Amino acid sequence: MFWDNVAGVYDIFVNIINRKTHEKLKLIIHDLINENDDVLECACGTGMLSKVIGEKCHYLTATDYSLKMLRKARSNCAPLTNIKYEQADITELNYPDESFDKVVAGNVIHLLDEPLKALSELNRVCKNGGKLIIPTYMNRDNSEKDSSFSRAVGKAGADFKRQFTLKSYEQFFKDNGYNDVKIILAEGRIPCAVAIMNKKS
Repeated sequence: MFWDNVAGVYDIFVNIINRKTHEKLKLIIHDLINENDDVLECACGTGMLSKVIGEKCHYLTATDYSLKMLRKARSNCAPLTNIKYEQADITELNYPDESFDKVVAGNVIHLLDEPLKALSELNRVCKNGGKLIIPTYMNRDNSEKDSSFSRAVGKAGADFKRQFTLKSYEQFFKDNGYNDVKIILAEGRIPCAVAIMNKKS
């Protein structure tokens, strides 16, 4: 699996190549988490956001499909004792309805064959009155053609299924009933837009 293969070097991308974007992204996420929140994070990768969330929330369940990514996340977040790590498929989450105050899925929606199925699952496990927080990498321009970044990682084995612009990303959620969606952009080499919305009943 591609993500198992890159787990050992992924932090180079996180901390060096796209550091400016990720530093801004971490500040955005930090401000969205409260100390009493029980949080689910899907596609936690090597734990960049897990650490930010874990330092702020009551309890975090950090999940990823890749076991090697999870091992790296556990190592990167070792000082934090309020994080549980579990392998999970974002399109088939093994958690009861309304389990979490906040549900975070970072930089994964654009990679999925069935993003609407994932969105439905994220919404299902979020408590009434809770929030979905979904950061995703953006094209730097206003086209939805493949960017040089997506072409490069596609050749390496990570297949981008969608190319979002700020406008099309916002519309993606509105088309699926999230009319209250708010978008916050983390600028940088590869920008990342954070979609924030209330659980849909």
